[in-house]
Amino acid sequence: MHRFTILIAATIGLTFSLPASAMTSCRIHYQMKGWSFIYKEYHGRGTITCKNGQRASVSIVSRSAGLSIGKSEISRGKGRFTAVKNIQETFGTYVLLNSHAGATKSVEGTVMTKGEVSLAQSGRGRGFDLGLTLGAFTIKPR
Repeated sequence: MHRFTILIAATIGLTFSLPASAMTSCRIHYQMKGWSFIYKEYHGRGTITCKNGQRASVSIVSRSAGLSIGKSEISRGKGRFTAVKNIQETFGTYVLLNSHAGATKSVEGTVMTKGEVSLAQSGRGRGFDLGLTLGAFTIKPR
């Protein structure tokens, strides 16, 4: 009985000694559409999935300004977040630098950050657009 008690205590001790700061990686798949003429505004939805099993449906709003003109739709967007503690850290407003171009077929590339969490994403779609903008990208759970 004494050995069994020691084994249980050791197991519980190991369980509580796991690092509280275990990190996970998350990805986003999304679609967005919008327009730009100096000011750029896009709205969309997506899904964030993490290696730790967490998953969330999200709504996305991107607003920025710069040298930009066009109207397009991104239907196959994807991105990767830097390591996070949990999916909650992926939500919020990021500062973004966005470049986009297209005539019939459209592509975009975006790099953004909000403190310790960053997101790099790219997408393909259709429309006419050309530009380089700086602004905000907000991800909220639906």
